[in-house]
Amino acid sequence: MVKAATRDIPRQLKSLEAVYRAVLVYGPNEGLVRERADLIARQVVADLSDPFNVARLTGAMVAADPSLLGDEAAAISMMGGRRVILVEAAGDAVAAPLEDFLAAPKGDGLIVVIAGDLPARSALRQAAEASAAALALPCYDDDAQSIEALARGLAEAEGLRFDADALRLLTASVGSDRMVARGEIDKLLLYKANDAERRITVEDIRAAIGDSAELTLDAVAEAVTGGDLKRLEDVLSRAFLQGEAAVSILRAIGRRLLRLYEAADAVAAGARPEEAVKRLRPMVFFKDVPAFVSQLNRWTPDALMSALKLVIEAEIQAKTTGLPADTICARTSLRIANAARVGRG
Repeated sequence: MVKAATRDIPRQLKSLEAVYRAVLVYGPNEGLVRERADLIARQVVADLSDPFNVARLTGAMVAADPSLLGDEAAAISMMGGRRVILVEAAGDAVAAPLEDFLAAPKGDGLIVVIAGDLPARSALRQAAEASAAALALPCYDDDAQSIEALARGLAEAEGLRFDADALRLLTASVGSDRMVARGEIDKLLLYKANDAERRITVEDIRAAIGDSAELTLDAVAEAVTGGDLKRLEDVLSRAFLQGEAAVSILRAIGRRLLRLYEAADAVAAGARPEEAVKRLRPMVFFKDVPAFVSQLNRWTPDALMSALKLVIEAEIQAKTTGLPADTICARTSLRIANAARVGRG
């Protein structure tokens, strides 16, 4: 099975091994999926708008004409060079055509298949993972460290550097979706483009990102665990309007609950709340510590675990019941926020 190990992904994104004729890029993090698919494709064709060397297909087109993959991979470019075949919005209907191509690859074109979140039983995943000529690249939500690395790298490329507190605030503000994070970082770098000091401060983060920071998944999660119903109504509504997926919001709430649970467990073992919060990694931004400690005092480890179970159940319902995912997310958020208002008693 050829599923890229996490440690190998950066190497493949920089220089894909020649043995691979197809790459499946999939996962719930749409921004990261798009970024990695582009990095893979640009190893073959630098300009992805080139109509001669880039063929753009959809999963529906391939399902309707299974020979299309092989025909496009074998086609010779009028301008010379290898071609890239991008297959967007792919699903399990692409599995059989992909298997047929991988069994007897034609030409020298590279096929890049782009999909959303695929379960382990997905026929498309299994087709890619079972072939020595294909690579499966999963794209899950970024963590704080990967967002920090992204921001630091983009800033250094522009000759800028972050203050430590500014980098932590940025990470806490932009959430875990790569596309959203990249957009906010690009906006920040544009804001600092003519800065003589070449230094990014906390004030710069607040000035450049402004209200966008309040629309992040983390802002919703903070309102939920703090029992702030008025703020929750505002940021949750605005998050939905911004296009945030219900599952992404639920996962952000889950991450916040897990951090609170880790701190609450330390408090139950004898640590002071302030000490427990300072031990968390990644660190809580220093200006947010008082609010985090205040929320910690609202919760017991058992109550946090119960809230986590609600989040997990809600995600399952959102994916499997056919009921409106936004409604499930909003109902669960309100239920947990009400529990936070009740407090430890």
